[in-house]
Amino acid sequence: MNLFTAPETWPFGVGFALIVGLALIEGLGMLIALSPSSVVDHWLPDFHADSALDQWLGWLHVGKVPALVLLLLFLTGYTVFGYSLQLVAQGLWGAYLPAWLAGTLAVPAGLATVRSLGALIAHIIPRDESSAVSDQTLLGRVGVISGGIARRGLAAQARVRDSLGRTHYLMVEPDLEADVFEEGTQVLIVRKVGAFYRCIANPHPGLM
Repeated sequence: MNLFTAPETWPFGVGFALIVGLALIEGLGMLIALSPSSVVDHWLPDFHADSALDQWLGWLHVGKVPALVLLLLFLTGYTVFGYSLQLVAQGLWGAYLPAWLAGTLAVPAGLATVRSLGALIAHIIPRDESSAVSDQTLLGRVGVISGGIARRGLAAQARVRDSLGRTHYLMVEPDLEADVFEEGTQVLIVRKVGAFYRCIANPHPGLM
């Protein structure tokens, strides 16, 4: 029986379909200047390393890498390992493992992929935030929209320097409903609401 049509491999077929679907959604979002990754990250809570759950999520780079990227990494590791596992089972025993068993055994592989490749991506993505810097110290700082278009309800990435000259990458939204800030716009960080910062147009661009 064909590997990709066998009923024992249906979890990995679903995983592959999700990979293609998420990639298409992200690609279409880029064409209309709307990042689904930013939308998903907008609704995620702000994590702190003060509980076992938060530490586990931190181990998986949640908050350091866009959530959809982490999901794609998991699905890729899960799917590739799952199909490979079924091929090995077919070669050794002449039959595929039950779908529930193979699907369960592939979960650690997906998590390992998130952990290993997520660390690489976290280093590539320009983030230099330090837990030693209070959120309040970034209020009143001037930044530049560096990724996406910031609208109310749709955060974009802004590059901000603290008083020590260190660069931070924040997710920001306009403080005023009518404002829209495109990439390259100078903004002033005025407050923090939940996991995101609010900003206004920089009233003194010459001081940047």
